[in-house]
Amino acid sequence: MEAAPGSLTADKVAAWVDMGINRVSLGVQSMVEPEIRKTGRKHTAAIVRDDVALLRQSGIDAINIDLIAGLALQTKQTWEESLEAVLALQVPHISVYLLEVDEDSRLGAEVLLNGKRYGAPEVPSEETQAEMYQRAVDRLAVAGIERYEISNFARPGWESRHNLKYWQLEPYLGFGADAHSFDGQWRWQNTDHVVDYIKLPPESADREREKYWVGLRLSAGVAIEPQWRPTADRLASAGLLEWRQGRARLTDQGVLLSNEVFQEFIRE
Repeated sequence: MEAAPGSLTADKVAAWVDMGINRVSLGVQSMVEPEIRKTGRKHTAAIVRDDVALLRQSGIDAINIDLIAGLALQTKQTWEESLEAVLALQVPHISVYLLEVDEDSRLGAEVLLNGKRYGAPEVPSEETQAEMYQRAVDRLAVAGIERYEISNFARPGWESRHNLKYWQLEPYLGFGADAHSFDGQWRWQNTDHVVDYIKLPPESADREREKYWVGLRLSAGVAIEPQWRPTADRLASAGLLEWRQGRARLTDQGVLLSNEVFQEFIRE
């Protein structure tokens, strides 16, 4: 279950437990209030602490917290504050995302236009965001929370099976408008218009290519088939891939340029 901090109640969490839900992900984004307000969220760090305590009291220990590097007003110092505040909660799983600039959003359009509205001038540079991300990787590792996928970090044994299904190309079904599904051969997305829900045809998935841009997201990397070895060697020479136990995996620099790496396998 994904939930916004401050939306939990004892009755609601009890109902989740009764339904068999045993993992909850909180969209915290930041533990620093000025940054939280810029995202339009209304929670506080104290509310997040109360939500985590409520989940544990209700028997849910598998808790994830989402953080975003690159929020308006965010600095290296406030990023450190968020990391330390989340670590103090001792949750077993943390997701760290870089701010995505979406041209369809007001903030994204303003950032792309170098505008002044919606906090656009206060968004950290890409270089600063990259440094924040790497700091999270290092700090979480010291705390025993290792990166197992580009954006996902967990204590041993607490990796998200839900997330791993995507990266390991296992079938999954999504129900409802705008949901995504994959049956091992076909991949499809439901339209976000309910009336058109049943009209969207499935799209064939190219498993041979997909296993690289999906599998390379994992810290364990992926085995490279002979026909793709020249591509992998070229990326390794560029410092974006490295070889470990016969598998290719992203380097730290490759993680930051992962989309560019994935595109190399799509273009071939």
